[in-house]
Amino acid sequence: MASRRAVDPAEMREAVVAVQPWLDDDAQRPARPELAAAVRLSLRTLEQIAPGNSVEVRVPPFAAVQCVAGPRHTRGTPPNVVETDARTWLQLATGRLTWPEALDRGTLTASGTRADISQWLPLLRIDT
Repeated sequence: MASRRAVDPAEMREAVVAVQPWLDDDAQRPARPELAAAVRLSLRTLEQIAPGNSVEVRVPPFAAVQCVAGPRHTRGTPPNVVETDARTWLQLATGRLTWPEALDRGTLTASGTRADISQWLPLLRIDT
């Protein structure tokens, strides 16, 4: 597998700032390409700062990445899976929502002994 180009932190910040109004107000939904860019770049940033293959983080329908050092997963359903929607993911990534809050709301599922990725969040902070 070819390695991906490293995410430019400024590019990721710009993509997330573009969807910031939606993170504060659900009625301000961004265009799909803007939302996809924010999700993909932030997930790839997580992949860079927590390298590994023991946890799969899924934000359907936009992207999924493997991260966190540990046993490599190769076939079938991964033993450590985090799944959430785009808005919850971006709120976690920007510190607008905490891991326990997302779990309590039921907008985040985390299964497996390594699935708690909260130590790498938030990925960035944006002044509101």
